[in-house]
Amino acid sequence: MKTLLRIFLLLLCALILLGIMLLVFGVSDTPELELDWALTREDIVRAKKILHEGAKTKPDEISTIELSHADLNLAANYLLNRYSKSAVQIALKENKLKFVVTTTLPENRLGKYLNVTFRLGNEEGSQLPSITKFKAGKLLLPAKVAGFIINTVIEHSPLNNYFILATRPIQSVKIEPEKIIISYVSNVETLITARNVLTRTDDTAALSVYQQKIADIIAHHDPAWRLSLAELLKPLFEMAYRRSSRDNAIEENRLVIMSVNNYVNKKDLSPTKPTATKSKQYEAFLYKRIDLAQHFIGSAALTASVDNQVAKVVGEEKELSDAQGGSGFSFIDLAADKAGTRFGEIATASPESARKLQLAMAQIKDYTDFMPDPRDLPEKMNEADFKRRYGSINSEAYQELSKKIDARIAATPIYKAVETR
Repeated sequence: MKTLLRIFLLLLCALILLGIMLLVFGVSDTPELELDWALTREDIVRAKKILHEGAKTKPDEISTIELSHADLNLAANYLLNRYSKSAVQIALKENKLKFVVTTTLPENRLGKYLNVTFRLGNEEGSQLPSITKFKAGKLLLPAKVAGFIINTVIEHSPLNNYFILATRPIQSVKIEPEKIIISYVSNVETLITARNVLTRTDDTAALSVYQQKIADIIAHHDPAWRLSLAELLKPLFEMAYRRSSRDNAIEENRLVIMSVNNYVNKKDLSPTKPTATKSKQYEAFLYKRIDLAQHFIGSAALTASVDNQVAKVVGEEKELSDAQGGSGFSFIDLAADKAGTRFGEIATASPESARKLQLAMAQIKDYTDFMPDPRDLPEKMNEADFKRRYGSINSEAYQELSKKIDARIAATPIYKAVETR
């Protein structure tokens, strides 16, 4: 026991020493890379598309994505600059990836910047790359020690969710002279994790405006009545319309949808000023059902953050999973998923579409303007019932009912209004 304790203490001391060396040699008042990276709107769109590409595959299908030198640099700089002013320079050389990273540190006595350089390569017989070289400033660390330190840092940083999301589905990474080829496979769990991670926004200041509006709505809600989802969405879109121009309408719509999704699906709110939602909480309803409101706004948030393909797959796979042992397959829930997906699409499709939706939502009578009545649709089917009646989601019977739902949504006032204006 004493020997084990001694080994543990030696390891702990070694890690502390390595951490100190990393800080001493890696931290500097001089950035190794100039922090002048400026992303255009087109760059941001492309970066998000790269980072979300893996979510487009269907569950249990193996797919591949090819990333060029430019794609890698764009995605890496976009991601790191979400958390701190940073710069990343990635080079492809001799079938290895070389990273040079400079990131701004919080105010401290050691220095303003952390500068690190490392290389990734495939060891013989390995399908996944590992660290082959690592430098903190001028300090060269053993590759395995560096790998351990990096994993530990990521695990305790805001990047951890993205790291898990990005690496868990990966089967292999092939590094070529001009590009890398990633093979990956997704499952339902991964897609749901993607939904939860990607529907989260880090713009707490912008969110707080809409969160406070929700708090005001809740504070004045009559507890004798159900809280309609329209009671949340209408005033928030009225506010978004007043706050928006053509340049920021899409982002304001996204913030509205995220704020309402945080409330309805009980996601943790970002730490802002204390609000009434901390002491009061009413369930939101559509057609006297809580689950419909949750499905609708959840799918809208997913679509606004990622794309409609992910929302469609997650919705269908959730219902198939329910058929195997949950509440059963529900076309009612699926209709809410589809309507929410359509809502998220038009909210973020273009500046013109975003402004039209804001104006239309500011004038709605109630939730029937954006969610058709689905209560006559089949639900609570276990796996045997579903297979007997519909076979699979690719059957003619299933597709016919799916198209019927789509037609109902298209005929709903809010979507007709946006299409015709």
